[in-house]
Amino acid sequence: MDDMDRKILSELQQDGRLTVTELAARVRLSVSPCHRRLRELERSGAVRGYRAVVDPAAVGLNFEALVFVSMRQEDRDTVAEFERALSEVEEVLEAQRLFGEPDYLLRVVAADLSAYQRLYDERLASLPGVQRLTSTLVMKHVVKDRPLPAQTAGGRPPR
Repeated sequence: MDDMDRKILSELQQDGRLTVTELAARVRLSVSPCHRRLRELERSGAVRGYRAVVDPAAVGLNFEALVFVSMRQEDRDTVAEFERALSEVEEVLEAQRLFGEPDYLLRVVAADLSAYQRLYDERLASLPGVQRLTSTLVMKHVVKDRPLPAQTAGGRPPR
């Protein structure tokens, strides 16, 4: 990955709907080499996909919580079953396994508090291996969906 690839990634993070021609113009590269670089970034997995960013409130999901999960036991089978069951809960937008306590951090959306309570009682609390759930309600987003920082040679962000 060189500086040109980083420029391409930076532009795509700002606007994933750019045509190759527009992208090439923004990074000051001719279309064919830009297209080849873009395909290689996709092939290598550096670009994992393209999607629309939807406003949760626009689709009636006005409530968000961060849920900390502590597991009763963390053997391989329990963790695998928990993670499989968790992947089926569509209201869970993000789930991260953590070192230390708690074991997982979930980002969960719902229409409102009562919908979240039902989700918590009926789905989250009954996930395999769960010992304790602790919820923190999101008041507002201060930084959200920020593009990854540009990296220079050596892996350090530019100054």
